[in-house]
Parts: sequence; structure tokens; C-alpha cells
Amino acid sequence: MVLIDFLVKNIFNQVSVLIGLVTLIGLLLQKKSFEDTISGTIKAMVGILIMLAGTDVFIAGLVSFQTIVSSAFHISAPVAKNTLQNFTNNFGSIAVSIMALGFLIHLIIVRLFNTKFVYLTGHLMWWISLVITASLLEVFPNINQGTLILTGAILIALYWTFQPVYLHKYMRKVTNSDEIGYGHTSSIAAYLAGRFGHLFGRPEESTEKVNIPKKIEFMKDITVGTAFIITIIMLVASFFAEREVVLKQAGDLNFVIWAIIQGFKFAAGITILLYGVRLFLAEIVPAFRGISQKLIPGAKPALDVPVVFPYAPTAVLIGFISSTLVFLLFMIIFGLTGFATIVPSMIMLFFPAAGAAVFGNAVGGWKGAVFGGAINGLFLAFGQALTWPMLSNTAPELAVLADPDWYIIMWLIIGIGKLIKLVF
Repeated sequence: MVLIDFLVKNIFNQVSVLIGLVTLIGLLLQKKSFEDTISGTIKAMVGILIMLAGTDVFIAGLVSFQTIVSSAFHISAPVAKNTLQNFTNNFGSIAVSIMALGFLIHLIIVRLFNTKFVYLTGHLMWWISLVITASLLEVFPNINQGTLILTGAILIALYWTFQPVYLHKYMRKVTNSDEIGYGHTSSIAAYLAGRFGHLFGRPEESTEKVNIPKKIEFMKDITVGTAFIITIIMLVASFFAEREVVLKQAGDLNFVIWAIIQGFKFAAGITILLYGVRLFLAEIVPAFRGISQKLIPGAKPALDVPVVFPYAPTAVLIGFISSTLVFLLFMIIFGLTGFATIVPSMIMLFFPAAGAAVFGNAVGGWKGAVFGGAINGLFLAFGQALTWPMLSNTAPELAVLADPDWYIIMWLIIGIGKLIKLVF
């Protein structure tokens, strides 16, 4: 357990270290020169760290955005009987064991059955292990610890193995290559956008080519367009939010100046993130060929959702806006009807929606991108409303922090588990 805990904390949960090790091993297996090996490894790690730095910058803006929007709509999260913190304190070691054993099983499956993709999105490995642990315990609260770990490891290994596979047909349309896979828990939204996006438009109407009036042509620049749109949304939301909430967020600044800065920070974060993605992709893809040639024949890396952002950066922004508007619409409907209280989780409204929008854009242009974002908003709205009570005995906050695939996994495990209990 000490060794497993060390590996999880210092390698799997440190994405830069994981990618750095993979790059180093790949370059060594290709017998690259010392200077090329050192240079490639460092650039891959620095690229990841730049990407994460950009992510941190605009996540801070997303958190503020979420606070203001929730206040503007007078929404507060439902109170949980059990908390995620208590759950991780009690079952975190089991989730860690599931994650470590599951990755080993995943590598064995890829090697034996040539399923091609090695899942390398480290932080999501941890979250999915928690999701599976909580789901199994909801149905089988008295399950033996060893059985829980083995069952969870098999389930998580199967997910990591087949998630990039079933989506890869549409990943090729996005990247126009076969070099990388999509390893992210928004795959079901991305798949639906790729599968049905063509019903709404044509790929020739790409978000990156669409003609817009000359006076707002500046919006085609992703940095400028993001700063402009997010700033407007922040300003409007600030006017409708409770004054005390806005003043607390703004601190010593005038709230208008604060809102403008938040919008610009969001744009800066996106720009930094895109640069980091390009830097580490330029190193990890050729380096992984060494692993593909020597250790796991034909293997390719399945990587985090930002890897698709550079292929259609305008679609990223469109997906976020579409996803947020759809979620807010259902938040109002659910509140008025008394069906459920749901909370806009801006990080989940951004990343999965952005990925789905890029896939939708690849087959249906800008209308496909709108469709992709809307799918994510629907998943998060109904997923949060339906899944919160399902996790009442473990960690209901997982329903708020969820990407679309989380809901599918939880519904399948809990639903099939209940059927098994009925039969046996």
C-alpha cells in the first residue's frame, strides 16, 4: 500500500511526471541521442506544466463565474448527508488500489488484444476510481474489500481500454491523423456530437472558416473573442447577482473592473493552455512510437481533452456558451417545477462541452459545435438531478463534479447491481 500510494501521488496524479516518464521511455527505446532524449523529455513536461498553468488561470475565473451566476439565479447547492471528504477518508485507499491494479490490467489488455490506446489522463484515473468505488458501495455496502478492489479494477481497466477505441473514428475526423486517442470522461458527449453533428450542418461551415460581419471580425481571434464574450457575460451576471456576493468576489476593486479582468484572465488562460498543448504534443507523439515499436505494438497515447482544442479553438468557446445556456435553462425549469436543485459547475460546463463542440464542428460545422455543447449541458443538468439521490450513502458531490461519462458509469453499475441483487 505504501508503494501504491507513492506511485499514485507522485506519478499518476502528477500528469507532467507521467508524461515525462512516457516520453523518456519512448525516446530511450528508440535509442535517441542523449541531447534529444533530454530535450524531448523536458519539453514534454514543460508543455504539460504550461497547459496546467493556463488551466489554473481560467479555472479561477470559472469559479468566480460560477459564484456570480449562482447568485444571479439565487441557486445554492443541496445539502449532502455524506460528504466527498468523508468518503475519501474512509475509502480513499480502496480507490487508490483500484486505480493501480486497474492500470496494470489495462496495459495487459492493450498488449494482449492490441486495442491500441494507452490511457494517460492521470487525474481522471483517480476520479473514475472514486466514481466506481462509490457506485459499487451504494449497491453492495457490505462487499468484501478484496472483491471490491478486484471488481473495481476490472471495470476501470475496461473503461480505459475501450473508451478511446469507440470514439476514434471521430477523433480521426478532428485531427486528420491516427497518432493520438481521446482519453477523457466526456467521451459520450463527444461521440454523440460526432455521430449526429452532420444532421445540423456541414464540415465546410467550420467555426474557423465561418464568415462574420467585418465590424465583429475581431471575434475570430480566439483570445480576443474569448475575452470579449466572457467579459460581457460576467458584467451582465454581476448586475443581477446579490451585491454582497459581487463585492466579496471583487474585493478592493470596482466590480466592473473586476469583471473585465476576470474575462481577460479567462482568455489568457485559454491562450496559455493552447500553447502548452502544442508543445507537449510535438514531443509525446514521436516519443510514443518507441513504446509502440518495442513494448506495446501499435499503441498510441489517449490524452486529455485539451489536445483537441487547437484543431478548432473557436468551437471551444461556442461549446462552452451553448453548454452553459442549456444548463441554465434546465436549472430554471427544474427549480420552477420543484423537480431538482442543480448547480452550474463551470469547469464541467467548459471542458467536456469544448471537446464535444470540436467533435461536432468536425462533422457539422458551427451548428455541430453548438449541438455538441448543448449535449453536454443536457447531460450535466439531468445527470446532476438524477444522480445526486443515487449517491446519498456515499459521496453525492460526485454528481455535481461529474463529466458525462461519470453518469453513464454510475447508472450502469448501480442499475446492473440492483438487478443482480434482485435475481440473487
